[in-house]
Amino acid sequence: MNMDTDKKLKVSAIKDGTVIDRIPPQSLFKVIEILGLDQTGHQITFGTNLESKHLGKKAIIKIADSFFEDEDVNRIALIAPDAKFNVIRNYEVVEKRQVEIPDQIRGIARCVNPKCITNHQNVETRFTTKKERGGISLVCHYCEKLTNAKSLQIITKSSAYTTDF
Repeated sequence: MNMDTDKKLKVSAIKDGTVIDRIPPQSLFKVIEILGLDQTGHQITFGTNLESKHLGKKAIIKIADSFFEDEDVNRIALIAPDAKFNVIRNYEVVEKRQVEIPDQIRGIARCVNPKCITNHQNVETRFTTKKERGGISLVCHYCEKLTNAKSLQIITKSSAYTTDF
């Protein structure tokens, strides 16, 4: 009997839900907050600093009985561009989606320009995305202010407050 194999903790599979894989470890809790998972009643299992062939280290989240809309996927793409969403039905993966950073995003991030109309009136934010060497930048549709990855503010799903990255 090999003691190393006997002592490994096994995480049970979920019957129905979503597995989000290939999350950068430093982004795990940001993903949880952005998706409002800190407010959910669904069972959540997560792990971080797990070995990954693609990233070196990764985080993963399993959410039972929960599925995500494209808007949610777009939120994750901004901070975890290599993430994969796996939809589980009756213990089987029925759909795999690689997240992609969209050309345009709406209502997902805040404009960093304090004078922008979106920060003073009830106007949905709109940005054009620009992929750069250091990540992603957003160009505001209204004031044309460039927001780089360092000052990106995501509007969380659970409320109107933002998280700075």
